[in-house]
Amino acid sequence: MPLRFQPFLLLVLASLAPLLVAQPLSIAAAANLKAALAVLGPAFEAKHPGARVQVSLGASGSLVAQIQQGAPFDVFLAADSEFPARLAAAGLTAGPSFPYATGHLVLWVRKDTGLDPARDGLKVLLSPTVKRISLGKPTLAPFGRSAESSLKRAGLYEALKPKLVFGENVAQAAQYLQAGAAEAGFISSPQALAFALAGGLAWTVPQDLYPAQKQSGVILKGGSQPALAAAFKAYLLSPEAQALLAGQGYGAP
Repeated sequence: MPLRFQPFLLLVLASLAPLLVAQPLSIAAAANLKAALAVLGPAFEAKHPGARVQVSLGASGSLVAQIQQGAPFDVFLAADSEFPARLAAAGLTAGPSFPYATGHLVLWVRKDTGLDPARDGLKVLLSPTVKRISLGKPTLAPFGRSAESSLKRAGLYEALKPKLVFGENVAQAAQYLQAGAAEAGFISSPQALAFALAGGLAWTVPQDLYPAQKQSGVILKGGSQPALAAAFKAYLLSPEAQALLAGQGYGAP
């Protein structure tokens, strides 16, 4: 009798196989990685037939909170090294964190203000023409933290504090600029390259004004695709992926 059902069971298992292979690799990623992962995800899938990359974007701090509450991500790619280290210290990662890129902070100012950050640096923000300055929340978004650090080191934070408008993450800070809700703002270098922000002048903030923003990642214990997560880490650190990240405005790890 058992032998009579064996072909049927084999057919059932065969029909389930594509579903098992197609289970997504779930990546929690800092908002600044949106454009990069739109390229890296499909490139990784092409190298791993059957793999499917699923990306959840947000502020690094917000994603950490989700992971601590049990969100089943396979990989976490942060905008700094501190948030991944926090997860590793809590025993939530399968191994130590790994740096994959260096983020660069950019000040973007609307062209119609007549201001030139390349000439005057952060002091352009003191102009009465600049009424609102957008940035990510420093407690959640590493690029927001870098912006805050830059203003403090330049001795401008207290004077500019009334003008600051905080987004949940660096992507929302850029949205404020796109919507005209702020005349200037701090964003990431990939966002400064975006065509949607072509109506302004971008200036890379000097590195001596904020700590080097080493963007790091971790493979998470709670994920369901450990082998695929390891393969994605290897791909992210490969020369091909590093060249793609460089093209998006990131520095080497």
